[in-house]
Amino acid sequence: MRKLVYYVGVTLDGYMAGPGGQFDFFPFGDEQQAAAYIEWSVAHYPDTIPTFMRAANGLADTPGQRFDTVLMGLGSYRPGLDAGFTSPYAHLKQYVVSSTLAPDTDPAVTVVAEDPLGLVRRLKQEEGRDIWLCGGGVLAGQLLPEIDELIIKSYPVVAGSGISVFNGTFDPTVFAVTDRTSFDNDVTITSFTRR
Repeated sequence: MRKLVYYVGVTLDGYMAGPGGQFDFFPFGDEQQAAAYIEWSVAHYPDTIPTFMRAANGLADTPGQRFDTVLMGLGSYRPGLDAGFTSPYAHLKQYVVSSTLAPDTDPAVTVVAEDPLGLVRRLKQEEGRDIWLCGGGVLAGQLLPEIDELIIKSYPVVAGSGISVFNGTFDPTVFAVTDRTSFDNDVTITSFTRR
């Protein structure tokens, strides 16, 4: 069965973005450190590289490895949309959960106005590779019962406030660490599976 995998960057105080959705404050280190981190990310999670960046990273014709579907909230979809990318992950099946986004924004993007939990349960029953939950925090909170795996990119920065990685009801859910990788830029990527 397909898994729902929440792959997300987070500050030390649990935010995936600033209060206005900004994410440009995440530290990547010097040029060499950033290059090593990006190279590792491209090698291990190439499906998460946006379409417009795939050719520059040698992925133009690379078939999917881990994911074939991406699920986003409007806040995660909005930066690409504002930059003119209506189909930011054209190499994946794209779903945006939003009650305000026009359903005809892009023919390659399916807008889901309600019941994201039902959507994920249906997608998990279909054949295919895993489903990447790209964000956001409210959506992750709604989908917590169906999240099978977390891949947390922990950045050495405190935001103070912003968009929480999970924003939902109190529901303690235990995960176990399955892998951890540290980089010279002090970023740590930790994989967890649901116990």
